[in-house]
Order: sequence, then structure tokens, then C-alpha cells
Amino acid sequence: MRKKNFLIALCLPVLVSICTVKVNAQSLSSEDIKAQLVKEWTRAKAYTIDYLNTMPPGKYDFKAVDSIRSFAQQMLHLAGGQVFIMSGIADAKPPFMRQDLEKSPGAQSKDSVMYFINASYDYCISTVKNSDVTKWGEKKQIFGTEENRFTYMLKAFEHQTHHRGQCTIYIRLLGIRPPNERLF
Repeated sequence: MRKKNFLIALCLPVLVSICTVKVNAQSLSSEDIKAQLVKEWTRAKAYTIDYLNTMPPGKYDFKAVDSIRSFAQQMLHLAGGQVFIMSGIADAKPPFMRQDLEKSPGAQSKDSVMYFINASYDYCISTVKNSDVTKWGEKKQIFGTEENRFTYMLKAFEHQTHHRGQCTIYIRLLGIRPPNERLF
């Protein structure tokens, strides 16, 4: 019994000190979140440009099946969609119209698609950088749905990820290896 009490007396201070270690968690500020969003949009831009450079210029009109968008149309839809959503967040007129873009015969070339992709990502990055974080909680109505500005920023990011991901199939169907994922 004495041996047991001695072991408890010896181990108890160690256990108490382990259990009472103060956890120093660092909280994120709104500006930290904004900086991370800018970083993520910048990474997404580079990743999408990898896709544009992987698809041969003569294959931008490729469709996996006749009833869906071509590769160029898919990328133009990505560009127009994210600009449309982010312009709603910024309360600004979009720099280009999304519906006309993917249907425009003059916008289907690699150079044109590259231009609109770069312009759209630059617009999204600028919108996040210049946004007032104190307004991120304000409700907005886009697509007939009311959400806060921050939610729409996330939806715009999700939209571009979705359509870039669809383009993976187009590239694979041509027997080309798509770009490696860019998580960081």
C-alpha cells in the first residue's frame, strides 16, 4: 500500500502539470482570412492557367459529347461565372458579361480564353483585396438566393473549382495527362 501511495504521490504532479498545460490557440482575424482568400485565388489562377496550357490550342473546341460545352466554353463559363458572382459582392458592374462570353465565336481561341481567365481571376483577387471585411456579413441577393457576401465569395471559389475539375475529363479523353493538383 505504501508503495502504491508513493507511486501516486510521485506521478500525480506530473499528471497535473500535463493536464493543466495552457493551450495557446491563435485566433484568425478578418484580415488573416482575407489574406488567405487572396492566396487561394492566386493559387487557383495559376492552376487554371496550367489547364489552359495543357490543352493543345487546336483542341479548345473539343467536347466530351455533343450536348455539353467545349473546353473553351467551359473555361469561359468559369471566367464569366466567377466575375458575375464577385461583381454582386462588390456592388459593381461586371467587367464582361458571362452569357455572351461562352457563346461568342470570337472568344473561343486559346489566346482569348487565356485573356478572359486572367482578367476574371485578377478581378476576383482585386475584389477580395479591396473588400471591406466589416461588410462580409451583409446579406446580398444573387441568383434569387439571399446569402451574406462571404458566403458568395466561397460560392464563386467553389464554382471555378467545379468547372476546372470538369475540364480534367476533356484533357484525359484526349489522352493527355492533366496538371498535378495544386493544394498549396
